[in-house]
Amino acid sequence: MLHVDIPGREEFSRLSDVRSDACISIYLETSPQRQKLESSKIQLSNFIKAALLQVADKGLDKRRLALLEEELYSVLEDPEFWDLHARSLAILATPDNILTYRLANELPNRLEISDRFYLKPLLRALTFPHSAYILALSENQARLIEFFADVPAVEVAVPNMPSHKRDAMGDASLNDHHHGAVHHKVRLAQYTRKIDQALRPIFANHDYPLILVSTEPLASIYRSTNSLSNLTDETFSSNAEHLGVSELVTQVRPLLERYYQAQLSALKVRFEARERERRVTQDLSDAARAATFGAIDLLLINIDSNVSGVIDDEGIISFDGDEVSYGIVDEIAKRTLATGGRVLAVRTADLPHGADLNAILRYPL
Repeated sequence: MLHVDIPGREEFSRLSDVRSDACISIYLETSPQRQKLESSKIQLSNFIKAALLQVADKGLDKRRLALLEEELYSVLEDPEFWDLHARSLAILATPDNILTYRLANELPNRLEISDRFYLKPLLRALTFPHSAYILALSENQARLIEFFADVPAVEVAVPNMPSHKRDAMGDASLNDHHHGAVHHKVRLAQYTRKIDQALRPIFANHDYPLILVSTEPLASIYRSTNSLSNLTDETFSSNAEHLGVSELVTQVRPLLERYYQAQLSALKVRFEARERERRVTQDLSDAARAATFGAIDLLLINIDSNVSGVIDDEGIISFDGDEVSYGIVDEIAKRTLATGGRVLAVRTADLPHGADLNAILRYPL
């Protein structure tokens, strides 16, 4: 299993609000294979030395410097911490606190030092977490499988979920053959409805894609009783009983990639439509004001861009090379999330017009 812990929207917002005399943001390339982590530890050691040297040169109080050093080395020198990892590691540290996040995305090594955290790479993890679920469904078996990129998947124990039709219907299901096809479909709908009810708590706190593996008529019946918005449109049509966990993941992984690409393609079409309604902006100044006053519905940002400056309480940008300045796009993203907007961090090629920022507004400019 790939061990991942991604911050949710509320936690991301709290991280965005952190201010300190020294905020250290470290992103490391890691591996789920423990034997490949030595290079990551060496890189982290180099980053720690560089970070401590930089904050010391900037005049950080010696007692605060000692606390920061203790926080950072507590991660590097913890053998149990290095037992379980994913594709990347984020370390966010101040002299008062340190947080780590194991991410499924492959992020490059990076060290940032300011009075606040550098969080754009975490936005990428929130955009495409590369975590998904498979509902392997047949009349005789119902399994929920969680998987990440290129690592062993796991079957999830779901409380109150029937494992097969008979489990859902009890003895009543034994006599279905006496009542014809219509009655049989009614029984299947009762079965799938109970599965849907059991799955709701699993997906209450996130919207990871759910991919259905089943055959007709059960696949269509499940969809007719489904209440989960994260169920993907595409079904992998196969008898799930005859496929093991690893086989299922191999078969459905292309569906996950198509799901992500379909999302991006749909967004491009949506941007084009909203542009005709004068509800799109690529201008940083307009976006900063819109984000400040809760006017952004959807924001696409370039994960590779870095425009320094500050945004005041009225949404006015000051481009500034000062050491406590921060990424303007990052702050626009934070304000968008805080006012209920959706933020997606993508690569340049996935932006509708190749700009660093594209915003759909809740009302025309």
